[in-house]
Amino acid sequence: MTMSKAVVTVVGKDKPGIIAGVANTLADHNINILDVSQTIMSDIFTMSMLINLEELEGQFNVLQDDLNKLGADLGVTIHTQREEIFDAMSRV
Repeated sequence: MTMSKAVVTVVGKDKPGIIAGVANTLADHNINILDVSQTIMSDIFTMSMLINLEELEGQFNVLQDDLNKLGADLGVTIHTQREEIFDAMSRV
């Protein structure tokens, strides 16, 4: 069986609480973070995460909705995409 994964990207003006907010939301859905990369360019925060969806509690679209709401609350854009779709789009 293949591990079900997704890629989460976050972009926006840097401020305290972005990483904590995303990590806590993922934990609320029983999701493990497999890898993370983040940087700040001037005052723009960027982060990419690879997450494991195998233990996801609830549906993927509920996770996306929760992360989108968090992004709106934090003033950042959060995009969540299943790895197989991300890979397919990268090949186009």
